[in-house]
Amino acid sequence: MTAELVRGQNHALPGTDLTVRVEAALPVLAGMTLADADGRGREGWLVHGDALSLPGLLAPGRPAPAHDLRVDLARLPEGARTVRVWLALPSAGPASFAAAGAPRVVVGEAAGAARLAHTLGGLAAESAVTAVEFYRRAGAWKVRAVGQGYAGGLAALCADHGLPDAATLARRVLASSAAGTRESAPPPQEEPAPQPGRVDYRHPGRAGRVGPAVDVTHPGRPARPEPRPSSGEPAAPPPPVAGDASGWSMEERLHNQVWGMFEDLARAVAAYRGAVSFADDRLEREIDGVLADPRTRTGPAADRARERARSRQGELIARARAALDRDLDQLTAEAAVVEPALPPAFARWDNPVWHGYRVPEQAPLALRLGDLSLPERIGLRIPMLVRLPLERGLWIDAGRGDGPATTVLDGGELRREAGLLATAVAGRLLAVHPPGRFTVRVIDPAGSAAHTLRPLVDSGVLAEPPARGAAGVAAVLERLTERVDLVQMAVRSGAADALPPGLDTSEQLLVVHDFPHGFDDRAVTRLRYLADEGPSVGVHLLMVADREDAAAYGPLLDPLWRSLLRITPVPDDHIADPWVRQVWTYEPPHVPPGSAILPQVLGALAAARARLGGR
Repeated sequence: MTAELVRGQNHALPGTDLTVRVEAALPVLAGMTLADADGRGREGWLVHGDALSLPGLLAPGRPAPAHDLRVDLARLPEGARTVRVWLALPSAGPASFAAAGAPRVVVGEAAGAARLAHTLGGLAAESAVTAVEFYRRAGAWKVRAVGQGYAGGLAALCADHGLPDAATLARRVLASSAAGTRESAPPPQEEPAPQPGRVDYRHPGRAGRVGPAVDVTHPGRPARPEPRPSSGEPAAPPPPVAGDASGWSMEERLHNQVWGMFEDLARAVAAYRGAVSFADDRLEREIDGVLADPRTRTGPAADRARERARSRQGELIARARAALDRDLDQLTAEAAVVEPALPPAFARWDNPVWHGYRVPEQAPLALRLGDLSLPERIGLRIPMLVRLPLERGLWIDAGRGDGPATTVLDGGELRREAGLLATAVAGRLLAVHPPGRFTVRVIDPAGSAAHTLRPLVDSGVLAEPPARGAAGVAAVLERLTERVDLVQMAVRSGAADALPPGLDTSEQLLVVHDFPHGFDDRAVTRLRYLADEGPSVGVHLLMVADREDAAAYGPLLDPLWRSLLRITPVPDDHIADPWVRQVWTYEPPHVPPGSAILPQVLGALAAARARLGGR
């Protein structure tokens, strides 16, 4: 049975030695590009015809309505992590796929039946398209239905795939195809029978070869055994492994693995929702068709037609749900393995890694700011990681939103939860940086956050006591504004060694409570300046505020709010995903109630700072 993939859906592969069948109504070009761990191509990583081929990969060079591509994922060149299959219209053909029809790509085992298929519908002005891609996740190879079209043609596709000199490369491919020849192809000659370890790419229905037999044996390895007949069922994915993504260090691999999990969850749910929407739309069209004809609108035949339509809808949704549950079960198992392996910067506060906390020697790659989930699997949470240093400030929204949690808590409780979250975020930033490399300053004009700030104040990790009153607000903002100005001038003039002695050049985090209390117009202007210019020179902003409290400023502060990353002290559906247009449920990274882990960690950090200062 062939599984039909919708755009964005991924699926486990039946093996690593694959055939890719391309079917189209009119002649098309077909080829492949390779990508590294960062998703970018390199010189020579386009496969099309004999001259532009690589060991274990083969794509025909001439336009045709049907192609057979070969992919051996076990023999990819060093550094290649992804194979993308592309289609393009030849120069002599129609101008876009709107006139050429929807191509279809079928993936199967090298010596077996078709397993997966994807129809590239919805194309209009595009003349080139990335059809599918093969990639490695959690120790297993998977296929993703991409369906990304390019109105700019093959040149735009090559550029998007990161291939060097994309325009020239695309012209070469199109010109070679238009001439009906393959670049640098050898003259026809009788070929010897293929030897063990060599892949014969001859089509059984053609007199000549598509290309020469390609030696895919590794010089240091014995020849692979002959493939065994398939049982008809795809192999079960291997158990997930923490740190199985690309990256130089374990931290990089875990970071990339977490984002790969986020990507897989987003695509799996998007594919499921798309399938449900398609099933619902088809049911509606079929019912409309029954009602459109007065002769079949009523009676037993109409009832049977409606029942058949509803049955087909139910079958489609059931298949989509089964595919989604399979993917979600895989991700749930992966999350269970990855979560305990995360370093402190990525870990939840209840992770045992914090009990073995050691003061770090270098800053981390990223920071966990909470968890993200989708309603299709409530228990599956993906860490929300943001890269460091922070490119945007943070805004902890202390106002009453529309979420169910905000209807239970009153305004005072929400502000308290927002203050606790600010302390947890600031404490984590301090704990994951080496002593003296990160400084936290606090503005609390009315002292309203004194209780929630106690872990920071009592441990002695703050650079100075929280600023109080209008005078305290003005003094802190003036010092930080001056620091931003001085560092910017030093960077622009290339004279970093000319900074005044005693200037704190560590990364700075300004935590602002109870905004705009204690702020006059000058202070507001300076705050906006810090939000805009500070991140580039190591000054970051964390605001705890209810936007409605600053409503008197009108649209003047709209750019400030937009420049900050909004997080909430209670779970809320407000994280928008422009990639697949989904709204995620955000869960804040609170310290568990009654836990003493934050004071313990900050105490260890303060002791390390004291030792460092005493040297």
